[in-house]
Amino acid sequence: MYKIQVKGFFDSAHFLKDYDGKCANLHGHRWVVEAEIQAESLQEDGSFRGMIMDFTDMKNVLRAETNRLDHSLLIEEGSLKPATMAALKEENFRIIEFPFRPTAECFAKYFYDYLKKSGLPVSMVRVYETPNNYACYEE
Repeated sequence: MYKIQVKGFFDSAHFLKDYDGKCANLHGHRWVVEAEIQAESLQEDGSFRGMIMDFTDMKNVLRAETNRLDHSLLIEEGSLKPATMAALKEENFRIIEFPFRPTAECFAKYFYDYLKKSGLPVSMVRVYETPNNYACYEE
């Protein structure tokens, strides 16, 4: 099995509503996303001969989503009071809501699904919250 991996990153803030710990408070991370694709064989023709795919093409797919999430507040839908949301939007803060709790585990699955829907033969995604802590998703 052949595998290649690319890495992307984004900076954003989040918090974990109803969490009993310091992550209940608003805080930020430099999220690092490592994505791996795999194939049983390499391309046999053309300029991509001997490759699964071009690293740049894979990075561009990942970068499209990491750029969208960069410098924003990532929250679970319904986790802020309507008045708080209205105040933040009035200040033009970038808020992105998700139908899941914004944990590293959930983002690993989110990026896995995103890459799969983009047509990549994704096999694994790791999402680092810190340099030493990551969550991984693979099927």
